[in-house]
Amino acid sequence: MSSALTDLFPLPIVQAPMAGGVSVPQLAAAVSEAGGLGFLAAGYKTADGMYQEIKQLRGLTGRPFGVNLFMPQPEYADSAAVEVYAHQLAGEAAWYEIELGDPDSGRDDGYDAKLAVLLDNPVPVVSFHFGAPTSEVLESLRRAGTFTLVTATTPDEALAVQRAGADAVIVQGIEAGGHQGTHRDNPETDGTGIGLLSLVAQVRETVSLPIVAAGGIMRGSQIAAALAAGASAAQLGTAFLATPESGANALHKQALTNPLFVRTELTRAFSGRPARGLVNRFLREHGPYAPAAYPEVHHLTSPLRKKAAASGDAQGMALWAGQGHRMARELPAGQLVEVLAAELESAATALSALPKGGASR
Repeated sequence: MSSALTDLFPLPIVQAPMAGGVSVPQLAAAVSEAGGLGFLAAGYKTADGMYQEIKQLRGLTGRPFGVNLFMPQPEYADSAAVEVYAHQLAGEAAWYEIELGDPDSGRDDGYDAKLAVLLDNPVPVVSFHFGAPTSEVLESLRRAGTFTLVTATTPDEALAVQRAGADAVIVQGIEAGGHQGTHRDNPETDGTGIGLLSLVAQVRETVSLPIVAAGGIMRGSQIAAALAAGASAAQLGTAFLATPESGANALHKQALTNPLFVRTELTRAFSGRPARGLVNRFLREHGPYAPAAYPEVHHLTSPLRKKAAASGDAQGMALWAGQGHRMARELPAGQLVEVLAAELESAATALSALPKGGASR
């Protein structure tokens, strides 16, 4: 890990920024206070909403934290395909007695306004999802004293992150819950992502940037494996989703270990972009027909998802989760960081005790 990042938080544990109300200030503060790096998710918020959460977080902790931004998306959606999908969802709207959302509600997620806030009121760390920002943006944040990270899902994307001038790269494996941070949304590559440990090793041989490994990590032993593969830290999302500080809906938290939800899938059903979630009725019925249209589909299904949550219907919600969801622990976030750190230390001690040249037989 680079010294600049090492100085920010003592433990190689990063709480993933989970948009949609999960990564609230209380969660980020608890993680940072315990020695990890807590994160706020600016996605789907206004610039002022992001700023208010930053102010609230600063009132809860004096330790470093991060803020994540979604990159603006190019206009490539087929409007006819979105219209067809809207017709397919008409039955859902009738069932929940609501109107579908407007697919043309906005594409850039207030990116420029949020950047302006973060340059006027710098935070310790800013990360980017769905692509790499320009070199000018990264340099402006660096001048403001902010450490920058960008998500990559392939070695080529990691190389683009390095060329853009980011300080570190978040390497996201196919196991990760929520949205894949691909730089280009190409339907032809759906489901062809790379497993985390293999991806970390490949990226380590491609770029010289510090690596934060993300995807399916739920235990300290997995953090140790990621570090051994070449990462400097690990980012965990689903592991923190079940904590009491998480802003996730109670149904979402319960679903992680509910035997009704036995597996996850990458789907476009809820947002139009590949995202991993627990397989429920909505995903099964609509996933095969959802077009590559983000954020149009996100806007379209937003009222459905909100009404399903309000109605207590987990079968209609976007239950984002990584492949390790059954290993979720309902521990306070700070305690979870401590447990993960102890597990990491134990795993590292076991590894160091192995004879040189391989494990004992």
